[in-house]
Amino acid sequence: MLRDADVLSLLLQRQPGHSLARPFYTDPGLYEVDLARIWYRDWLMTAVSAEIPKTGNYVTRQIGAYSVIVVRGADGIARAFHNSCRHRGSRICSAAKGSNPKLVCPYHQWTYELDGRLLWARDMGEDFDASRHGLKPVACEEAAGMIMICLADNPPDIAPFRAQAEAYAGPHGLKDCKVAYQSSIVEQGNWKLVMENNRECYHCAGSHPSLCRTFPEDPKVFGTNPKEQAPVLRDHIAKCEAAGLPSKFMMAPDAQWRFIRIPFLGNAASYTMDGKPAVSRRVGRVSIDDAGSCLAYHYPSSWNHFLSDQGLVFRMTPISPTQTEVSTTWLVHKDAVEGVDYDLERLTEVWIHTNDEDRAIVEENQRGVNSPAYEPGPYSPQHEAGVIAFVDWYARTLQERLTGRAMLAAE
Repeated sequence: MLRDADVLSLLLQRQPGHSLARPFYTDPGLYEVDLARIWYRDWLMTAVSAEIPKTGNYVTRQIGAYSVIVVRGADGIARAFHNSCRHRGSRICSAAKGSNPKLVCPYHQWTYELDGRLLWARDMGEDFDASRHGLKPVACEEAAGMIMICLADNPPDIAPFRAQAEAYAGPHGLKDCKVAYQSSIVEQGNWKLVMENNRECYHCAGSHPSLCRTFPEDPKVFGTNPKEQAPVLRDHIAKCEAAGLPSKFMMAPDAQWRFIRIPFLGNAASYTMDGKPAVSRRVGRVSIDDAGSCLAYHYPSSWNHFLSDQGLVFRMTPISPTQTEVSTTWLVHKDAVEGVDYDLERLTEVWIHTNDEDRAIVEENQRGVNSPAYEPGPYSPQHEAGVIAFVDWYARTLQERLTGRAMLAAE
């Protein structure tokens, strides 16, 4: 099993523009370094506001060794806590989601308020101070209907991301949406292979017949490089900006997150087999049907598509060195009625197909990388610029955190 020094050595040997060395996708020790240096230190997209719309609604998440509760308080604020009772450590919530007026440990019934305060603990003696035994908080912020958590004691500044999320995703009104459907699949592949696959469409024509009915596979149209944009993308951005929808390429200085609004193919307006809207009620403040898709990602955990008729939120969670959970949430206007305003199969079929196809791709990729014959190969500068950007972000961030020295992001 590799340790910090071994991982740093591999990073220093990395050839830019190439895939990573085999241990980055297979080694249990390197996986633990990923958890400690990336997943336990960065903001993670962990839920959408529509999953916990009411007081007492909660979801639980497992991130490496940490179990976390995200719950809606009586004051309307979403908060996160470590899912470990301050008595003897039992998990408080074992279900993936639910609703309770209070958080009650099933072991000895210690009872916590939704803001984490300990309210009741039976027969603990006169000297027991309940105020010292509240649930341990986890940093939690809502950004345009996305709930972000960070396990670090001193989380990075989320304000720049939140501001751009409100500008770009805000018009889609995710806070006023409801969950139409959710799916969760486990891909037998390392989390970085899952993200790499998502960051390019080099594979789309041969793998995604449903998606390619509407999604433009040309990287100059789906906007991986702000310096190389096709006229159709520039025209679409100008049209959407004129309609009050922020659309220009917007990326964090270190490339950890990005927003851009892109067109669909031809006259398509949504991810459907015929390209027509999947939902008759528009979301939020989007005033045009052909607003395309606002693409947004935030490393290491999420990529998203915000449309005129729906929101698509993808959440990735590593399970083991070679296992990753991918969860997809379809959001529609809160007043949209299934069977009247939308057909569920029509709403979901394109991305259910695409997710299943991507799972097969990632799993074959992992099987090939597992071979001792594997060696890092070159990325296509034209088609895999998004992959290069992700791998550069990952390697730079990991190296900075292993050495304690900041590195400049590549322009």
